[in-house]
Amino acid sequence: MKSLKKIFWAVWRIWFYVVMLVLILIMLPFLTASILTEKGYPYFFKLARIWGKGVLFFMGFYTKVEKMQKLDPKKSYMFVANHTSMTDIMLMLSVVENPFVFVGKISLAKIPLFGFFYKRTMIMVDRSCSKSRMEVFNEAQKRIDRGLSICIFPEGGVPHDQTIFLDHFKDGAFRLASEHGLQIVPLVFPDNKKRLSYTFYSGSPGIMRAKILPAVDTVSPTGELLDRKELREHVRNLIHDELMAFKIKDESAQKN
Repeated sequence: MKSLKKIFWAVWRIWFYVVMLVLILIMLPFLTASILTEKGYPYFFKLARIWGKGVLFFMGFYTKVEKMQKLDPKKSYMFVANHTSMTDIMLMLSVVENPFVFVGKISLAKIPLFGFFYKRTMIMVDRSCSKSRMEVFNEAQKRIDRGLSICIFPEGGVPHDQTIFLDHFKDGAFRLASEHGLQIVPLVFPDNKKRLSYTFYSGSPGIMRAKILPAVDTVSPTGELLDRKELREHVRNLIHDELMAFKIKDESAQKN
């Protein structure tokens, strides 16, 4: 039985990358046309959302989204979420309607075909280079000036230790939000680790929930910038508490 499960997991993992690449190939002419000019990004974003939803669908994941606040479609935000799986990218694209740009690690640009569009549309950062981190601020301002939002996974990557419930948050997202006057919108993804973690022999099709929490201000009512570290911990606590609530609810449902 274990051998059969391992075969299923291996085939299923390969299928994930096949679906990613095949959908890009199918959409290739439209994706390429949408990145020819900076004004084409909103169209690229719409195509990226179709791609993200397609990947989740063909992997057997069905999404359930809870929105605690309606976002202004004409406003720029900083979107943040817990990070446990490559499917976080697809789920973020699926549930957020405001056009946004990912800030992500430069290594993702090495993924065949996906990396071609990634490095031409996203803000890449080399966390080992201080100059690269500074360039992110300038690039973010350019995108915000064009009416786009920013998305960062503040854990900085998926923790190597899969037992970590929620890793420490890095400052980048909160510094960017404060300096550019963006509200922070926390998102909670409770199922992605269970569905497709970075542990090879694991995962399964099924529900993939997302909860969009109310936006968090980066300035006080008097117009003063809030302390960045306190803001970071406040947002992390919001996400942590929601993840814990989902866990308790799921465990209770299993017992019943």
